[in-house]
Amino acid sequence: MTAPLDALPLPALLRRLHEEDRRVLPAVERVLPQVARAVRAAVAALRRGGRLIYVGAGTSGRIGLLDALEVPPTFGVPPETVQAVVAGGIGATVEAASPLEDDAALGRREMRRLRVGRRDVVVGIAASGSTPFTVAALAEARRRGATTVALAARPRTPLVRTAHIAIVPQTGEEAVRGSTRLKAGTAQKLVLNMLSTATMVQLGHVYGDLMVGVRPLNAKLHHRRSEERRVGKECRSRWSPYH
Repeated sequence: MTAPLDALPLPALLRRLHEEDRRVLPAVERVLPQVARAVRAAVAALRRGGRLIYVGAGTSGRIGLLDALEVPPTFGVPPETVQAVVAGGIGATVEAASPLEDDAALGRREMRRLRVGRRDVVVGIAASGSTPFTVAALAEARRRGATTVALAARPRTPLVRTAHIAIVPQTGEEAVRGSTRLKAGTAQKLVLNMLSTATMVQLGHVYGDLMVGVRPLNAKLHHRRSEERRVGKECRSRWSPYH
């Protein structure tokens, strides 16, 4: 039996946490085929005017919200393109709203409020795969005709059974038991980063390796936009049929 965390000197504690984190990348690699299915579904949805909607509670909801918030400034798309629904609303991002995780009716209401339908893709995020708010929201989204994706850390759970596409990076027990903000949360963030980024690339929001829709709202972004335009002109000139 390994020593408990609180008995370890700091260097050993950090090594233990790092060794646990090393399990995340192989777990995510094993689910890349399922991530690809989700990307194809999201691309098809956005091309037909639909939305990519993340749903979660607690840590999972906050991770989904972070990814959704980063998409518009990164790729220059409208905020409604990728959205996040968190149990308890924005206030739950800074103050715990744990009781609302158990509110299945609230999850269903959120899907009705957003008028989720056949053009949308809804991603339910829950490490346990059993959060009532998230499971109910995903079930309601599926009932309303949306394509549904489960992102969980455990297979054969209610969330996984509800979804059309299941992405389940199995990262194992957490170093701090039950604290899914660690390995499970890291895996969730990696998957959502890939899902949203690959979707935007497939939709033409990246030229080479450059973001082409950046709005220059500060000096850093203005410089980046100028560099994108310069490289874009060079590439178009190099590959022009008239040269």
